[in-house]
Amino acid sequence: MTEWLAYLPPIALLAGFALFARRRLLTYLHVFQQEEYDGPRFIKWIARNGAVDRRMTLALAALGFATPLLHGIGGINGSWIAAGFALLFFLGLAAIENDPRKAAKKKLAMTRRARRILYLAAAVLAVPAIAIAAIPLPVWSWLVAVQSIPIALVLGNLLLMPYEARVQKRFWTEAHDKLTRLAPTVIGITGSYGKTSVKHILGHMLETVAPTLITPGSVNTPMGIARVVRESLGAHHRYFIAEMGAYGPGSIARLCRLAPPDFAIITAIGHAHYERFKTLETVAEAKFELAEAAIARDGHVVVPTSLAEIGPAAARMAERPDRFIRCGAAEGCDLRILESRQTPEGILVRVVWDGVEHELRAPLFGSHHATNLALAFAAVCALGVRPEDAKLGLKRLPQIAHRLEVKPRPDGSVTLDDAYNSNPVGFKAAVETVGLLKGKHGGRGILVTPGMVELGEAHRAEHAKAGEAAAATIDVLLAVVPERIEPLIESYRGARGETAEVIRCASFAEADTWLRENRRSGDIVLLENDLPDLYERKLSL
Repeated sequence: MTEWLAYLPPIALLAGFALFARRRLLTYLHVFQQEEYDGPRFIKWIARNGAVDRRMTLALAALGFATPLLHGIGGINGSWIAAGFALLFFLGLAAIENDPRKAAKKKLAMTRRARRILYLAAAVLAVPAIAIAAIPLPVWSWLVAVQSIPIALVLGNLLLMPYEARVQKRFWTEAHDKLTRLAPTVIGITGSYGKTSVKHILGHMLETVAPTLITPGSVNTPMGIARVVRESLGAHHRYFIAEMGAYGPGSIARLCRLAPPDFAIITAIGHAHYERFKTLETVAEAKFELAEAAIARDGHVVVPTSLAEIGPAAARMAERPDRFIRCGAAEGCDLRILESRQTPEGILVRVVWDGVEHELRAPLFGSHHATNLALAFAAVCALGVRPEDAKLGLKRLPQIAHRLEVKPRPDGSVTLDDAYNSNPVGFKAAVETVGLLKGKHGGRGILVTPGMVELGEAHRAEHAKAGEAAAATIDVLLAVVPERIEPLIESYRGARGETAEVIRCASFAEADTWLRENRRSGDIVLLENDLPDLYERKLSL
């Protein structure tokens, strides 16, 4: 009986650790998922944010030191008392830790892959935990298991890679075979920014003449595109528009092997995702993988003339000038932009296509949409749609969700929802639009922003430019997680002078509270970029 009781503390601790580890695994899995299950990026995020366990670690270390002092209290073995306290800490911390499946801006999605990673990570974590309990080792030894939790997720993901590769290969093959069998005209769209908007505009125009399927939202990965094809593509679809994201050299080429493009659009090459690519030349090389694939199938590529300013892009365009449809303001462009003007009702763009002048009107806001409209219009005309039909589709174009979407409110204020923007060009266009709407409504311009991400070395310079642009129209700046956008705040204050009002907010929730208490009729509130939890949330473990 006494021998059996000796195993009770380690067994109880193992059970307590299991409950604690389950909740902590979910916390880390939430971040891991937002880092797209990229192990090195996940580990860097933990190191950068100091997101390691402190509470349980300190408790276990303290109990380790205190164990000899606890011997004999009440006639009980000191290690038993220490184990009892450790169990209480495990259970207490598990109870108070937030569940990211319920309490998060972007909740943890328990997909099949997420579940597989979670279960395998738990199995990996069970090895040190069972060893500590079985030997049994002192209470402080549980530190090893506690600190191993994020590593277990990375190892679990690595162990799953062969299986995930087989699953993805099957889905990839099914989607590719379906595209080959149904043979719609495949249009690939990529760019540092603007690709989702151009996809939305082009899809709407093509839908007016023939059934068209577009990848929804910001779906732009191999498995995302494969799923859309497998589940939604039908024999009746004449066009399939695929947004293609670049996460490194070769990623767009892989997408083009999945969905070989008959036609392509490259919207822009800029500093968005600069952190991943390091140079604009590398960005250009990655984006032009789409052009190569389309040209290989005797297709055409629609591009803005600004791409010619970047060496690799200019070289590719010079190699096959007959395959590129250039859009810009200069004479000699295949589609020439004569004028673009933002009005309170939307944007107006005058263009010349095939020697004929056309006036494009759409209920969109932001000067950057002039180029987006021009690119989409050039593409739809090059695909054989009559310009009159394309223009008719533009007039009925719905606003693009979370991309400078104008939302009037019952209290008389207006929300400009630009939550999905994270690039310098869109930022500048958004604050300019605030000025236009302020003139119509007569209220203040209020900017709520955490700034832009993945700008790499351009972070400081681009945020300084953004602050200067904001000073022209913004009366109140609500800086979310202000420590990461000090250049924007300093530039805004410098350009605005004494009238600059800056409210520092630790989170969007704090900014929302300020808005509820201070928003007035006529105010124009610009929500500029809503970052995922891993940028805003600071884990306190």
